[in-house]
Amino acid sequence: MKDRDLKLDGYNISGNRYRELKYFCRQYREKQSLLRSITEVGSPPLSGGGSGKLSDKTASTAIRRAELQRELELIEQTAIEADAEIYTYIISNVADGVPWEYLSVPYSRATFYRRVRKFFWLLDKKK
Repeated sequence: MKDRDLKLDGYNISGNRYRELKYFCRQYREKQSLLRSITEVGSPPLSGGGSGKLSDKTASTAIRRAELQRELELIEQTAIEADAEIYTYIISNVADGVPWEYLSVPYSRATFYRRVRKFFWLLDKKK
């Protein structure tokens, strides 16, 4: 299965920008897994370490969790905006690279990929 780039010239999205958005989406499962694995709530003792900066692992963990959650929600909400009926198929396509042929989407191939293009157009506007 060859992974091909979508043509988004009509949406004013360059090939490089498309690939940036595409690979942002391809990290979706990694981000889900990382979010699930970040469970530490304890904070180690604060230390200056000579640099004058204080370190707070709990705050850093909370910030990272919030960033991951925000990125996941961005992808999910954008897929819903592109087409609420098939957003899970859109996520499978953009996050995992699963083509229409293997998804059993209730839309034609052309209609599905129009929705995927709309997804990238919306994501480009938001990101």
